[in-house]
This record gives sequence, structure tokens and C-alpha cells, in this order.
Amino acid sequence: ADAGVKGYRAILKYDLCITGMFLRCAAYFKMPEDDLAPLIDFILKEHMPDGGFNCRSTRSTVVHSSLHTTISVLEGIRELIRQGYEYRIPELQEAELDSQEFILMHRLFRSDHTGDIIDKRMLMLSYPSRWRYDILRSLEYFRLAKAAYDPRMGDAFEVISKKQRKDGTWPVQAKHAGEVHFDMEKTGGPSRWNTLRVLRVSRDLGGIQ
Repeated sequence: ADAGVKGYRAILKYDLCITGMFLRCAAYFKMPEDDLAPLIDFILKEHMPDGGFNCRSTRSTVVHSSLHTTISVLEGIRELIRQGYEYRIPELQEAELDSQEFILMHRLFRSDHTGDIIDKRMLMLSYPSRWRYDILRSLEYFRLAKAAYDPRMGDAFEVISKKQRKDGTWPVQAKHAGEVHFDMEKTGGPSRWNTLRVLRVSRDLGGIQ
């Protein structure tokens, strides 16, 4: 078991997206805090001045955070907090607030310089998200973090509102490559899971009337 943990540390510390996703799962299953401490140290070390995170920071010089990496790390931090871990939690909470502001500064999917859409794929509703960022995943994180509605979420809610089908459901619009135990829903068809997620964020954040 100890050898396995050390192996994970060696692999995960090369990629912040994977580290964030691993932390989320490990915290959910209550892995011992001592085993997670090196990964928490790594995340805090890689926190960027603009508030977010970028998985390329371990491989090259980067000056701007990535929404993909930031949401993966945020979900890991949120699960650590939810499960009652204590190691460097005040610093993680501060990093979490900074990262939330980074996402809001981009109105969840827009360039903070031009206002243009960063990547149209970020507007597509998918599940599972894997490492990819999208607006519903972001709003779901803000809901779980018990954040208050921010007007900068409005553009994302408007996009999601227009995706509602005539039968009242929301679709699954994209599937990302990777192994699954079974296909729950067909791309392009109604999605029970995405519909539930939209209803939850609308209820808790108040973005869709």
C-alpha cells in the first residue's frame, strides 16, 4: 500500500488536472491525510498569480491559468474541505476564493481581454466531464461550494437556458474519450443527469427562472 501511494505521488505531481481529480476521489474515500499532504503542498506551490492553475506550469513557463485545470483543482479542494481535512486548509480556502474569482473574471467562458468565447466546446453540456471544463460543470462546482449568485454567471445561465428541449429536459451534447463501465445516455438525446444538474444549479444559484 505504501509503495502504491508513493507511486501515485510520483505520477500525479506532474499534472495538476490529474492531481486535482485524484484528490477529489481520495478525499471522498477518506484517504489518510498524511498521504495527501505532499499533493496539497504541490497544488499550493503551483497556485498562479492570476488566481487559478495551469497543468503546463510543471512543464513550461506559463503566465495565465487554465479553466480546465482550475476547475479540476477546485473540485479537489472542495472535497477536502467537505470531508473535514485539516492540513493547510486556510491556505486552500484562500486559493479556492482566488480561483473562483479567476473563473468569474472570465464570466465562466469568455476572454477577460476581448470578451470573446474562449472555446465553444466549453458551452456544450457533457457528462462525465473528465478533465474538460464546461459551464455546467463550473456552475455545479459553485453550487457545491455554496457560493452566492454572481451577475458574472449570467451569460452562462443564458446559454444553458436556451439549451432546454421542448420536453423540458436538457441534452447531453458531448462525450469525451475514455473508458466507461456502460453508456448511460446517447449524445444528442435527453439527459437525466444534466437535467438534474441544471435544476440543482438553478435552484441553489437562482440563475434560471
